Amino acid sequence: MARTPSNMLPLGTSAPQFSLLDTISNSILNLNDIKGNKGTVIMFICNHCPFVIHVNSEIVSIANTYTKKGISFIAISSNDAINYPQDSPENMTIHAKNESYPFPYLYDESQEIAKAYDAACTPDFYVFDEVLKLNYRGQLDNSRPGNGLPITGIDLRQAIDCLIENKENTTLQKPSIGCNIKWK
Repeated sequence: MARTPSNMLPLGTSAPQFSLLDTISNSILNLNDIKGNKGTVIMFICNHCPFVIHVNSEIVSIANTYTKKGISFIAISSNDAINYPQDSPENMTIHAKNESYPFPYLYDESQEIAKAYDAACTPDFYVFDEVLKLNYRGQLDNSRPGNGLPITGIDLRQAIDCLIENKENTTLQKPSIGCNIKWK
């Protein structure tokens, strides 16, 4: 199992715009139309990565909690679906329904959006404020498959709480670790 760290995009970076296919609704969604009024969490994930599978239920739990507080959640898969057919849009639709994703699951077929965000691994988390300036990037928490640490989502939860409460997040932002994005 590869252990690729995320690239730490500079804080304050503006969220790159996109219009991508939502594999749940089968419609094209634009970032400006689905961003949250208090903030937006953008996650690069995929169907088959053991690191994502390890945290799927916590991602759903966090989204269910914070959507009610004005935070929008957006998942994007940028994996090459030709060489990794388990990450095809059709399988993304099935996966999202099986995991009860309460957020759009977008397909970045060209991989241009992953490159624009400097995404490197799955899962990779980005928290943007209400004007889409980067406030947090990095890990969900310290839990990884097989390390025995509980999945708490503490790092991501702390970042979102600080954003909602308009407090500076002074916690060290650690890179996420996961499978590398499957580039074409």
